[in-house]
Amino acid sequence: MKSKNYFKTQTVNAILIMGTAFALTSCNTNSNKENPKDMAQEHNDAKFPESKQEKKDADFLVDAAEINLEEIQLGHLAQNKSTMADVKELGKMMETEHTKALADLTKLAAKKSITIPTSISNDGQKDVNDLNGKTGNDFDKKYCEKMVDGHKDAISKFEKASTDCQDADIKALGKRHTSCFAHAPRPFFKLPEKCGKPIEIKGKQVIAQTD
Repeated sequence: MKSKNYFKTQTVNAILIMGTAFALTSCNTNSNKENPKDMAQEHNDAKFPESKQEKKDADFLVDAAEINLEEIQLGHLAQNKSTMADVKELGKMMETEHTKALADLTKLAAKKSITIPTSISNDGQKDVNDLNGKTGNDFDKKYCEKMVDGHKDAISKFEKASTDCQDADIKALGKRHTSCFAHAPRPFFKLPEKCGKPIEIKGKQVIAQTD
C-alpha cells in the first residue's frame, strides 16, 4: 500500500512539474515574440545610452521606417484587392513612392549607425490584416481612411523632425518629406475626395492638384 501511495505521489509531482514547465515555455514564447520596431528602438537605446537627442533622432527614423513599411504593404494590398481602378492606381503609386522613401531612409540610417526595422511592426500588421478582411466598397473606403489618417500622422512626425531633430541630415530628411507630402500628385488627393474623406493639412482641406 505504501509503494502504491509513493508511486501515486511521484506521478502527481511529475505531472505538476511538466505542467509548470509547459506554462513557463508558453510564457517565454509569447514574451519573446519580437516586434521589429521595439527591437530597433532597443538597439538604438543601447548605442546612444548617454544622449537623449541622439535617441530622439533615432526614434524618428524608426517611426519613419515603420510608416513606409506599412504604406508599402497597404499599397500592395490595394492593387490586389480593390475593384476600383483609381484605388489600384493609388495603391501602386503609394507602394512605389514609399519604396523609394524607404531606400533613401535606409541609406541615411546606415550612415548614422541607426537601426531601423526591416519588417512591419505588430501594430502595423494588425492594420494590414484589418484591411485585408474587407471586400468591395468597404475595402476601398477603409483604404482611403487609412491612407488619409496615415498621411496626417506622417506630416505631423516629419514636420516635427524638421525642427526638433539635431542631426542636420535627419532634419533635412524631415523637411524634404514634409514638402513631398504637401505636394503629392493629383491621384493622392483626388481619391479621398471621392471616398468622402478629403485630406486636411493644418485644418485646411487640400484640393486635388491639376495635371
